[in-house]
Amino acid sequence: MFKFIDPDHPFYQPLWIRLLIVAVCAAWTAVEFSTGQTTWGMIFLAVTAYAGCALLIFFKPKQSVDDKTDAGDAPK
Repeated sequence: MFKFIDPDHPFYQPLWIRLLIVAVCAAWTAVEFSTGQTTWGMIFLAVTAYAGCALLIFFKPKQSVDDKTDAGDAPK
């Protein structure tokens, strides 16, 4: 499957950035439909759906190195 958005990139870690990207795509979709540009509206609807799925629904944040280590595993 093609990955046009790399959710593992550090830029996408903050939730507000991911929400902002999807909101801007959705707003542009509304602009296209409101001006009667159905074809561009459908294209941006697909872009919005893809961004929403990749950045919100299926997003799995990476654990940092500190979170992976457990204090119980440390040698004594």
